[in-house]
Amino acid sequence: MTTVAPRISLQLYTVDKALAPDLDGGVARLAAIGFDTVEAFAFVGRAAQLRTAFDAHGISARTGHAFLVEESIPLPDGTVMTAPSYAETFAEASALGLEIVIDPFVGPDHWTTREGVERVAARLNAAAEEAAGHGLRVGYHNHDHELRPRIDGKPALQVLAEMLDPRVVLELDLYWASAAGIDLVPFIEELGDRIVAVHVKDGPMREGISTAQVPTDQTPAGQGDVQLADALAAASALEYAVIEFDGFDGEIFDGVEQSYRWLRATLAGSDATATTGVSA
Repeated sequence: MTTVAPRISLQLYTVDKALAPDLDGGVARLAAIGFDTVEAFAFVGRAAQLRTAFDAHGISARTGHAFLVEESIPLPDGTVMTAPSYAETFAEASALGLEIVIDPFVGPDHWTTREGVERVAARLNAAAEEAAGHGLRVGYHNHDHELRPRIDGKPALQVLAEMLDPRVVLELDLYWASAAGIDLVPFIEELGDRIVAVHVKDGPMREGISTAQVPTDQTPAGQGDVQLADALAAASALEYAVIEFDGFDGEIFDGVEQSYRWLRATLAGSDATATTGVSA
């Protein structure tokens, strides 16, 4: 475990339906729970608006999701989104106060061959070079489809890690890694200081869980089958522990608060000497 506890954060996609009609009110609810750090998404073009709401409630966004690998992204409604340029993305990230810009999704077709993974690595490495000029790092966030395919006997995400510039980091989604059959602790230990963030997400584990049909029975952290506590303890370079729900049947702020309380207690128990980094 790190000598300074990782910051507890929240991927804002989790509460997007509440933030969309009332950004300030939603951010106020997060501050009341105890968050002082969040993970932004879709921040290009609205960094100033987000920064105003965050500043008003003592919150900062340290990490954020933005597309860095793909230039055209198919959307669920059948349309195609053109990703903003690196220049625009990193300028907005700097305005928001981010430290790390993380690509949240590269489709399954790119993870079945070494050539496909090489292309992803090349794009991330190029992004890291440009991001450095803005004082930023870049990273990649997984789902299950980067971990199911094997290349030379290794999960494709591990092969990616071996190809990346040292400046590129990983945000390991613990739920999706578990769904892909990964034994979390040895995998995290193998990747070492490449993993600087994790998504803390829980729920029942069973055959067939995938992003092709996202489950709606995810649970607050500590109430499902994902070995979250062991994984957090194994992540020796962890800077951010980011709560997220993809699908939750309950009241979302209640689920978020339960996850926050569990995560705060777990991190405090894992490293009693850590006195900074965990929200009050």
